[in-house]
Amino acid sequence: ETKSSRVKGLDFHPKRPWVLASLHNGVIQQWDYKMGTLLDRYDEHEGPVRGVHWHPTQPIFVSGGDDYKIKVWDVKQKRCLFTLLGHLDYIRSVQFHPTLPWIVSASDDQTVRIWNWQSRQCIAVLTGHNHYVMNARFHPSDDLVVSASLDQTVRVWDITALRKKSIQPGSQPMDELSMRAAQANAELFGSGDVAVKYILEGHDRGVNWASFHPTLPLIASCADDRQIKLWRMNDTKAWEVDTLRGHVNNVSCVLFHPKADLIISNSEDKSLRVWDMSKRVGVQTFRREHDRFWILAAHPNINLLAAGHDSGMVVFKLERERPAFACHGTMLYYVKDRYIRSYDFGTGRDAPLTALRRNPSALYNQGARSISYNPAENSALIQSDAENGTWELYPLPKDGSSVRDVGDVKRGDGDSTIFIARNRFASLDKSSNTIVVRDLRGDVTKKVPSPFTGTEAIFYAGTGMVLVQAEDKIGLFDVQQRNVVAEMTAPMVKYVVWSGDMERVALLAKHSVIIADKKLAEAVTIHETIRIKSAAWDEAGVLIYTTLNHIKYCLPTGDCGVVRTLESPVYLTRVHKDIVYCLDREAKPRAVQINAAEYKFKLALAEKKYDVVINMIRAGKLCGEAIIAFLQEKGYPEVALHFVRDQRMRFNLAIECGNIEVALESAQALDTRGMWQRLGVEALRQGNHQIVEYAYQKTKDYEKLSFLYAITGNTEKLAKMGKIAGVRGDVASAFHNALFLGDAKERVRILREGGQPTLAYISACTNGLVEEAAELEAEIGTENLPSLPDPKSVEPLRTPTPITSDANWPLLTVSKGFFETLATKDAEKAKLGSVAQAAAEEVDLSAVGDAWGDDDDVLNLDGDEDAGDVSMGVDGDGTDVGGSDDGWDMEDLDLPPEALAAADTPEFDTEEFVAPSAGPTMASQWSTNCHLPAELVAAGAFDTAMRLLLRQAGISRFEPLKQHFMDVFRASLGAHQGLSGLPSVTV
Repeated sequence: ETKSSRVKGLDFHPKRPWVLASLHNGVIQQWDYKMGTLLDRYDEHEGPVRGVHWHPTQPIFVSGGDDYKIKVWDVKQKRCLFTLLGHLDYIRSVQFHPTLPWIVSASDDQTVRIWNWQSRQCIAVLTGHNHYVMNARFHPSDDLVVSASLDQTVRVWDITALRKKSIQPGSQPMDELSMRAAQANAELFGSGDVAVKYILEGHDRGVNWASFHPTLPLIASCADDRQIKLWRMNDTKAWEVDTLRGHVNNVSCVLFHPKADLIISNSEDKSLRVWDMSKRVGVQTFRREHDRFWILAAHPNINLLAAGHDSGMVVFKLERERPAFACHGTMLYYVKDRYIRSYDFGTGRDAPLTALRRNPSALYNQGARSISYNPAENSALIQSDAENGTWELYPLPKDGSSVRDVGDVKRGDGDSTIFIARNRFASLDKSSNTIVVRDLRGDVTKKVPSPFTGTEAIFYAGTGMVLVQAEDKIGLFDVQQRNVVAEMTAPMVKYVVWSGDMERVALLAKHSVIIADKKLAEAVTIHETIRIKSAAWDEAGVLIYTTLNHIKYCLPTGDCGVVRTLESPVYLTRVHKDIVYCLDREAKPRAVQINAAEYKFKLALAEKKYDVVINMIRAGKLCGEAIIAFLQEKGYPEVALHFVRDQRMRFNLAIECGNIEVALESAQALDTRGMWQRLGVEALRQGNHQIVEYAYQKTKDYEKLSFLYAITGNTEKLAKMGKIAGVRGDVASAFHNALFLGDAKERVRILREGGQPTLAYISACTNGLVEEAAELEAEIGTENLPSLPDPKSVEPLRTPTPITSDANWPLLTVSKGFFETLATKDAEKAKLGSVAQAAAEEVDLSAVGDAWGDDDDVLNLDGDEDAGDVSMGVDGDGTDVGGSDDGWDMEDLDLPPEALAAADTPEFDTEEFVAPSAGPTMASQWSTNCHLPAELVAAGAFDTAMRLLLRQAGISRFEPLKQHFMDVFRASLGAHQGLSGLPSVTV
């Protein structure tokens, strides 16, 4: 139900779950009636919009309003395509022709017009009414138009000649002048291509609506005389069949139900009525307190209706579409076409068992609501809504080979009738709020007061036990002991589904599922935005349930997800392995194949069945970002590493679970400063100072490197850092390095060259450097010498004692989990070109941290101040360490001339040439780095793309996409002709 301004026009989309509502304030709304959400709005009309209609096949719709304009809209572009002008007063209704490019419109200018929306011209003007024409409709299959007018008549028009004229071969389009002349002539004298076939007179006041029957030669009309008339027609005449009376004000709209023998009407008396077309009596009435009804619409294919009123619209269905069924073992018992039938899940045999007794007092929608099966007595209880709730007990044939007569049937009044023992069944008497227990003869053996006031329903809960549903709670009630064993707060439960061992129960409400144990404890609740239809348990204890659009699963832990999408709702009966058995809305048994890998994987992970998890990972049955998000959320980032191909995501997961080896490989692949910084922090946290050193080298963090070498006692590299700082001209860094080394002479030299002779003199005197002190004394002058402390009271700085010098620090032990070990082992087995390349189990760190050039190669030891920066990415022998990106790139720092000369010297190898091994193909590299299904299809990874589409969009049928897949794949390939005798090169 929606809230809006007064709704004057309605129409269902024939395929999508959309409904258009045109409002009195000039806005057209597009709603998704399954989700109950407003998708879009169109507001170019000036004044009320009284008519709207979807095209049967094209993504367009037409609207007509009080601004005398007919507009055709494109839903994809969300704009008005064009406007048809010609009517001289308010437009009351518009409709597309089922097959031809025509639009019929009715107007207060007393005409009906037919338009060709492709040529955007009026092709016929139907004149004859002498008052407002309230609506006009095409016949679903014949060349007829029906119109209703306030002149108290209904006219049926024959448009056969117009059809023949429009499809006549060789007909030439008229020029503009001739077209205007023909249109003016039609407006004055009427169209010669359309003739009045019947004029139906019988209403005493103006007629508001007229509708054709979808298949029969019938017309229904309604008028301000508060009556609905039914008309029959043949080839030569039309006559009134009957009049339906009951409304107490003007009847606004009337139409035939597309599936059932029903007529639906609504009125300004604030009521909506349903009439039995065969008995011609009213069978149901829906009322609103304050809102008048104006318009009705019926879905052409499914059992849905919509009604517009003063404050919005309501979408509803008249007949219950859920079939009554019950399962026992491998047998399904269900009701279809007034028969109780059986279906064997194993053999697929479907057979009728017994015919249902016809209840003359039952209305059109008061058939079987539920069925309860007694395997001990081989009998079935049928609950229906007739006469405010009745039950019928049917004995079933033993072998199921013959249909039993309906003679031996017990019947009684009551709601929620169920078997509770071998020879007992219970029903709810709502009037007295009691649970009535009967034997198989139908005699009352016990009456038990319900434990809750206002009990709405009871459900089976084991022998002698029932679940009692009240307004806001449900309780487990022992009928024999008359006490409540357990209870819990729950919304209004519609269905109850027990697991095979009766240990767990699923309580299905309108928009939620509650899973609990047999004592109603350990409850887990799942909320849905759309209606929940049915549920069934599989052998592993996973609940599979359906909504209007999806088959979903829910684990005992409460984790849920989508198994597959549905084109139409189904009702689950059984889940066995990867097959879901269900009934559709026509009560036809179906078997649907599903992919259970996702929820089986999550269940194995929750139950710590790691051998099953490993097998599923290696089988490659899982993909998609939903699995990765689930593993991260549940604290299994090391497992998520097995599903990730994107290096950035692999790096994040590896950092999260402390897997330094995989993180190092990803950082090497992407080589960004941010990654190296994060890797350095994590490696420092674990005490892996070799990788810390490597990360600092990549980010050029000189100060951090110096401090790292100081505390690890690596004096050789610390000395190199001092020389590098000097070459870079960083006096502070050079002094710090000299301080870490305990090199007093170097500190004096740096201070002296840095313009601090006084500090240099103090440092020289303090550290006993007599010669340097004398030179500085002469430079400063005796009169400017600073006062020195007593030599006995000071002590020179000493080099700090290193924590360790070789191995990594034993500061933090990161226990490598079961899956991390598996990840590194799998990485060793991974070949080039594989879609999933993991990190190696043991990363060779022998070269990490040694990416330094020898002093003679990379440093200008002659004191040339213009030497510039130095390279720190090459060993003394000129070999690149750790790949082409290890250390610092050579183009980032300017080398001294000596180093450049050494680097340019070629080295010749006299050994025999060995061709390098083939690397990964471009297609495999592309698929490795892809994130979108379209990219995977272009790379030729169809299987991965289909699994990704299944996870992200729920698509399970790929046959319609096969040609699109092949077109995208071919479009992404090219070939360049090679040299003579060589194959072409694919690009």
